Amino acid sequence: MEVPFTTKEFLDTLKAYNESVFPLQIFFNLIAFYSIYLIFKPKPYSGKFISGTLAFLWLWIGIVYHLIFFTVINKAAYFFGAIFIVQGILFFIFGLLKNRFPFSYQKDLYGITGLVFFTYALIIYPILGHLLGHQYPYSPTFGLPCPTTIFTFGVLLLSVKRIPFYIILIPLIWSIIGFGAALNFSIYEDFGLLVAGIIGTILIVMKNRKLLKNK
Repeated sequence: MEVPFTTKEFLDTLKAYNESVFPLQIFFNLIAFYSIYLIFKPKPYSGKFISGTLAFLWLWIGIVYHLIFFTVINKAAYFFGAIFIVQGILFFIFGLLKNRFPFSYQKDLYGITGLVFFTYALIIYPILGHLLGHQYPYSPTFGLPCPTTIFTFGVLLLSVKRIPFYIILIPLIWSIIGFGAALNFSIYEDFGLLVAGIIGTILIVMKNRKLLKNK
């Protein structure tokens, strides 16, 4: 499928975003790592903090990246922004306000896969991107759609309770849409996005069935 912008325009958009919001990328990484810490060392407020982090990141991406920056080169970003905002609202209502998603690490298939997704999103993704020639500021930093979606699947895999399908639908859709960047713009680190979307969705559905059976 032909895209309405060039690779240079896409990379220039990343540069404009990264330089405009710096040093918030550092803050985004810090709250992500603290969320992981709370998964391993749960506290009374863990579920709300982690859900609040996801809500904030998805709302930020929808409003700031998609609507303010990405719409300059791609009008489809209005739609992308809308679905990211919807996802952020879902995390805000059901995770933060209603506190339906407690999280905890268990050394099983779901926990180990979630840990792999965390490692990829926060460590391997930026290193791999750098090695592939996407040096900052021409790189998708954490707090942008693709690494954040991978991180989200990692978090959801570690939910103690069942995750409704409407919570994973938009991240799954984006894992397919965002994968197009890997093909069209040689952002090969985004291959991990499609892997996370497919494997994460399958495992979440499997875990949901297991939790329902044990209920």
